[in-house]
Amino acid sequence: MIKIAQTYATINIKDMPLIDFSQIKESSPNTIRKRLDGQQFIIKYNAEPTFISDKTVVPVLLMNYPEALALMQTDKWDAKIEE
Repeated sequence: MIKIAQTYATINIKDMPLIDFSQIKESSPNTIRKRLDGQQFIIKYNAEPTFISDKTVVPVLLMNYPEALALMQTDKWDAKIEE
């Protein structure tokens, strides 16, 4: 089985109403990962969504899986829980 590489994109929160959730892996605004300050969120997709290809939404950053994973582990995206 061939696995298709997913693309990850960070998007400014103001663009949330422009996202067509039928074109990405997340199903609704309730299932996206938001940055801790609420200013950006991340989406993932296999085929570039039309809202990106037609420049309705311009991603802040495009990443592959390892890059997205590294970003999610930064202080802006991950709240460390102290024990």
